[in-house]
Amino acid sequence: MIQIPVLRWGQPYTSMDTDEVVHFATGELLAKVSRANPGLVQRDKRHAPRARAALREIPIDDLLSRVRCAGELYMNAELPMGDGSQTPDEFVRHQSATTGLPEQMCRANMKKNQFVLANMDAILTALTRRLDLAVLTRGYGEEDGVPVSYQAASPVLGLVLPSNSPGVHTLWLPIIPLQIGLVLKPGPQEPWTPYRMAEAFFRAGIPREAIAIYPGEADVGAAVLDECDRSLIFGGSATVERYRGNPKVQAHGPGFSKIILGDDCVDDWERYLDVMVHSVFTNSGRGCINCSGIWASRHTREIAGALAARLTAVRPLPPDDPESSLAAFTVRGVAEAISREIDADVQAPGVTDVSARHRNDEPRLVKRERCDYLLPTVVHCASPDAAIARKEYMFPFTTVVECPEKEMLDRIGPTLVCSAITNDETFRRALLDAVQVDRLNLGPIPTTQLNWLQPHEGNIVDFLYRARAFQTG
Repeated sequence: MIQIPVLRWGQPYTSMDTDEVVHFATGELLAKVSRANPGLVQRDKRHAPRARAALREIPIDDLLSRVRCAGELYMNAELPMGDGSQTPDEFVRHQSATTGLPEQMCRANMKKNQFVLANMDAILTALTRRLDLAVLTRGYGEEDGVPVSYQAASPVLGLVLPSNSPGVHTLWLPIIPLQIGLVLKPGPQEPWTPYRMAEAFFRAGIPREAIAIYPGEADVGAAVLDECDRSLIFGGSATVERYRGNPKVQAHGPGFSKIILGDDCVDDWERYLDVMVHSVFTNSGRGCINCSGIWASRHTREIAGALAARLTAVRPLPPDDPESSLAAFTVRGVAEAISREIDADVQAPGVTDVSARHRNDEPRLVKRERCDYLLPTVVHCASPDAAIARKEYMFPFTTVVECPEKEMLDRIGPTLVCSAITNDETFRRALLDAVQVDRLNLGPIPTTQLNWLQPHEGNIVDFLYRARAFQTG
C-alpha cells in the first residue's frame, strides 16, 4: 500500500486526512492519498509566479529536450510514487485496478502520452503557427518581419482532472514547455498519471517548483478554478454550462461526436462499417471523441443491425486479459442509473434498442460484487426528434439516426468531431461552414483518430497567451 502526499510546488506534504484508493474488483487497498483543502490551495497561490519564473530561466528548446526525456522515463523507468516506487507494469496494474480500464488500454494510453512528449516540438510549432518560441519567453519579438508581443494570461494552468479516461492527460502535457506552471487536482480514482508524470518531469530536469498536485474532494477542484487565472475542467453537460462564457475556464464535456453518411455514399455503408465500429468502441467508448451518433438518410436500420451484431459479442473479461476491451464502472449505482435512463428513452415512438435483440434480451447491465458493466448498446432513431439522439454515455453506446441530408446540419447540434463520409462538394462546403462542428474529418476517418498537430478542442496556446500591440522607441 502506497502513501501518496500532496505536492506543494514539488515538495511533499502529508495531510492528516487521507482518501483510500482501492481495487475496483477486489477491494484491496492500493493507496492512501493525502487530502488537500481549499485553504492550502489559496495559501500556495502566492508561489505561482515562481513556477513560471523558474521555467523561463530554461530556454524552450531545452525544455522540449527535457520533456522528450521525461516521456521515455514515464514509459520505461521505475519512478518514485509516494513513499515507494512504481515500475511501468505496476503503474498499468494500479491504473487499471482503480479506473476499471483494461490493462491493455492503460498501456495504449501510456504510449499516447509518450508519443505526445516525443513530438512536442512539432506540436508546438503547429499550435503556435511556426512562431519563434523564444518570443513567448521574452514577451516580444518579430513574426514575418512584423513586431509582435505575447503575454501569458496566467503564470500557471489549473486542471481539474477526471478519473474515467487517462487519455485526457495529453491535453496538459504541452504546458511545461510553454513555460507555464501546473496546478493539478487529480481524479479520485486516477492519481497515478499526474504523480508519475511529475516524477518523470523532475528526473528529466524540470524544476520541482513548477508543479503542484492537490488531491481532494470537489471543494479542492473549486479552489483550483478560483485561484488560477486559467484552468481546464472535465465534466458533464452541467459543468460545461456552468462555465460557459467564463474566460478563465475552458470546460471539456461530452463530445457528441458523430459520423455522417452523405446521400452519395450511404448506399455503400457496409464499406464503412469498420470505421463506425472503431469510432464507437475504441477505449471502451469513454472518450469525448468516441462516436455517439451515426446519421444517414436511409439504410439506418441495416446500419444499426450490423453495428449491433459486431458490438454485442463483447463481454466483460478480467482487466489483465489481453482480449479485455470493456471498462468497468467503479462507482456503485452509476451504471444502473444509465441503463435505466436508456430503458426509459427507448420506450419513445420510433426508438428501438437494436442491441437488445442481438443479445437475445440479455440485460445490458452486468452486476458484479464491487463493480458493474454496461454491454455495448446501439439504438435506432427513426428521426432526430428522439431525446436519446442527443445523449452520450461513458461506454460503447451510439444512436443511428435517420434524417434527410438537407436537414442534418440544422439538427445534429454541438459536435466535437464530425467524420463526414461524402464526396458531394456542395455538402462538403456546408460542413466546412458549420460552426457547430469543432473538428471536421472529410472522408472515412474514425472520430477517434487524432492529428496531434491540430488543436483538440480550442488551441491551448491561444488560451494561455494573448497577442497584444507592441512598439519600441
